[in-house]
Amino acid sequence: MSVIRTDKWLVDLYQQPIKLCEKLKNYFEGAQAYEIYDYLNLHGMYRPLKNGTEQVRKLIDNKVWEIVQDEKQQLQKMWEGPNVPVFIFPSDLNNPRIKTDFNGKSGLAFKDKLFLFISKDSSEKEIRSLLTHEYNHVCRLFNYKKNEEDYVLLDTIILEGLAENAVRERFGEEFIATWTSYHSIDELEKLWNNLIKPNRNLLKTERKHLDILYGLSSYPKMAGYCVGYQLVKNYIESNTLISNDLLNSPTDMIAQLNLPRRFTLTNKSSKLTMTSPVQIDEKTEG
Repeated sequence: MSVIRTDKWLVDLYQQPIKLCEKLKNYFEGAQAYEIYDYLNLHGMYRPLKNGTEQVRKLIDNKVWEIVQDEKQQLQKMWEGPNVPVFIFPSDLNNPRIKTDFNGKSGLAFKDKLFLFISKDSSEKEIRSLLTHEYNHVCRLFNYKKNEEDYVLLDTIILEGLAENAVRERFGEEFIATWTSYHSIDELEKLWNNLIKPNRNLLKTERKHLDILYGLSSYPKMAGYCVGYQLVKNYIESNTLISNDLLNSPTDMIAQLNLPRRFTLTNKSSKLTMTSPVQIDEKTEG
């Protein structure tokens, strides 16, 4: 897994991101540079700022590329993962969801490549945690023999749950995402029974899939992410496993669809905070 020296690209082309994305065309078959940029920006890649070159310089001074190179070598060895290119760009500082739910950073993983979008204020541990999350996605996509185009909502939330549990195992609860504490155990139980489980077969091409995953269109905030994290955490702790043991495990097995009560507070140190009451009456099968 090579860390591509996109710092050199950014020094020359920061203010021209579409031209910069010309360098990515070989990694996206048949796509034009503007299409690549639009897609990456949707997932957190920067929009040019007047002082943007200062952001790039700060990332270089913080040795972000060297940190990612070191961490990816450790992860690839530990998880026996595939060798994929890693691209690093500044994050979109004007994206409210990234600022609020992901602390100013985000990533995008494919089976054959990985993107990190990082803020100049991201700490070393945050950078390592982000790579851990995204590279876990790469390993799951590589090991779980199901075409990503065929993923349904349950596959996606388990994918996210595995990745954030890998962060918890590697760096502790201090460095897991803030969204893991958005809902209480009782709220997660309601979300699972009334929203996620009935819609678990929604294809990723369906808009409702993303709405539930992120909590858009009046759905509870980060609903799919939160339920997926706790589903995986419960399965890991009840079976004395680690997330790495589950990289090729069937989604339905991890979700334990037939358990009468899905969630228990297995770890009393878990930080779960109460948000506004969850009221979901929807039971439409997806």
